[in-house]
Amino acid sequence: MKPEQLSLIQTLSAPSLHPDGTRAVVASSRPDFAADSYVGQLWELRLDGTAEPRRITRGFRDSAPQYSPDGSALAFLRATPDSAAQLYLVEAAGGEPQKLTDQLLGVNSFRWSPDSASLLFSAAVAEAGRYGTVTGVDADAEDPRLITGYKYRLNGEGFTEDKAVQLFELTVPALGAEPPVEPRARAKQAAAGAEFQAVPIARQLTEDRLSHSNPRYSADGSLIYFTAERLDSADGCTELFSMPAEGGARRQLSNQPFSGFSVSAAIESADGKWLFALAEELGPSGTDFVASQVGIYLSSTAEPGRWRRLTDAESMDFAESTELVACADGGVLALERRRGAQRLVKVTASGEIQILVDEPLLVTGVATNSYAMVLTFTDALSFGDVAVLSEDGLQRLSDFSASLRAEAKIAVPREHSFESADGYPVHGWLLLPEGAGPHPVLLNIHGGPFAQYGWGAFDEAQVYLAAGYAVLMCNPRGAAGYGRSHARAIKGAMGSVDLADVLGFLEGALAAYPELSAERLGVMGGSYGGYLTAWAISQDQRFSAAIVERGYLDPVSFVGSSDIGWIFPSEYNGLDPVAISEQSPMAQIASVRTPTLVLHSEQDWRCPLEQAQRYYVALKKQGVETELLIFPGENHELSRSGRPHHRRQRFEHILRWWARQLPSAANPGESIS
Repeated sequence: MKPEQLSLIQTLSAPSLHPDGTRAVVASSRPDFAADSYVGQLWELRLDGTAEPRRITRGFRDSAPQYSPDGSALAFLRATPDSAAQLYLVEAAGGEPQKLTDQLLGVNSFRWSPDSASLLFSAAVAEAGRYGTVTGVDADAEDPRLITGYKYRLNGEGFTEDKAVQLFELTVPALGAEPPVEPRARAKQAAAGAEFQAVPIARQLTEDRLSHSNPRYSADGSLIYFTAERLDSADGCTELFSMPAEGGARRQLSNQPFSGFSVSAAIESADGKWLFALAEELGPSGTDFVASQVGIYLSSTAEPGRWRRLTDAESMDFAESTELVACADGGVLALERRRGAQRLVKVTASGEIQILVDEPLLVTGVATNSYAMVLTFTDALSFGDVAVLSEDGLQRLSDFSASLRAEAKIAVPREHSFESADGYPVHGWLLLPEGAGPHPVLLNIHGGPFAQYGWGAFDEAQVYLAAGYAVLMCNPRGAAGYGRSHARAIKGAMGSVDLADVLGFLEGALAAYPELSAERLGVMGGSYGGYLTAWAISQDQRFSAAIVERGYLDPVSFVGSSDIGWIFPSEYNGLDPVAISEQSPMAQIASVRTPTLVLHSEQDWRCPLEQAQRYYVALKKQGVETELLIFPGENHELSRSGRPHHRRQRFEHILRWWARQLPSAANPGESIS
């Protein structure tokens, strides 16, 4: 795969299943170089496989489709090049979409009411005087911000206290109603300055200084459940609330019996008897998030708030589930991280756990009803596709990566387990270039650290492979998908067994494959991967060169500069200054001799730019060959969701660096513009 082929990568939203079980709809998204943005539309798929997927909208970026419970309509979000996403409605049979909202900062998420009469949505509400609420007052001219808490900004979103996310409800207009027409000329004069209402009036349900998310109706529509984060708190907890759908006082449902109980999503069972939640326990401080396994919890709707955990706290982690999906028979569906895969799991109120999909792939979304179950997934050869799950297993309905595979060779990684220095098994993958070798090797280290490399198609690995490099990826201790003990092994000891594990995996691969060159090694990673890369080259001199991207490089300065600085270093590195120094790449930088490209984004508030700047200058002062590459306008998510042009340039600069420091036959060194 070449950098210019990024525009052929199509990813998919979670599916929405029509109530009659005959069809589903998904949203596609792909980087577009001409627009320098992401574009995508909605696609309909017949579940019997009798027709090819059909594009049913033609917006610039259409996303998050949801059929109404009665099957008559389809709601979705639509963004344009110049405006944030708004809520739209179209007849399920097709037609011209109708705009339903005109929120200044756009709509975040939405849900249908069970009777299909209303839509519940969340949207950020700008404080008066900010974000264009006053004509002529741009960002540089706004009043100063008085900060009093920790949670005042967030990577990718900016400041948060002055645009709290609130909940709204609107009545769904009749599908065949006459569209509103703005008065002109005499009619406008007769209206005497009355404001024209182009969209339905939405009722604001919340006004407090909380960040509200995941709104959802109860099974009978009488209640609204939602999660909310207190921006003035010092913990990391998100709380669960309910409120009457007609309005009224909210009720907190996440206050017992666990300490630091943080709920990310909740849903009632189909019969309304049970409330299921995705949640984690963060301890008495509410900040002990290291290797916290997100589990599925249960409470009776008759006594909401009295919870019990249904899934094992040591071995099962549902952190990749953004929501729970209710089954017609009373259970729920969720996505579990497990050894590089993402399994589809069903959990019932009695605690029965059924693994529905356990294959070398990542299930990314699911929808179900009495007639069918449909899911989206990514595997080694697909960045996103749709399948039906039946008694015969997965029946694939699409091939959205066909155009990419037609132009680029996408390789399937080879799964391996090699021993660390202490004999601990380290699980991972190798991608081997064609030809006899010996091939230069790139050791890739993932971020997190509580994350995992897996079976899904990965543009990074495919680009480096096409450039003639063998690519190694593993999940060392500290990673997700292997149980709580595995992930918690580096708490207070970053750079210890995790470094030993990635080096052990490298050494195991070199011993098993004579096609790999032990003399031509590169190491690279982003975020925590940037940390462990910088740590590796301060402890080991075997690498020809390194790339440290958006790295966590100095725990001390991170505390005051990162959006999570008030919680992350203290929980991962501890509080003892000596111990912190013993885990800090910045404190160990005098030992670095490896040529290093430092890559960062200007608006990264997760691992702020100062981390890269200070690291680069320190390398430069001690004579290490180094470069600092800064991307304007980008944040911590550059490699995943940055501007398409910047993502392509990032790959080009990475390949340029490797061509200079670690050339291959396919990447001998070419200049870039």
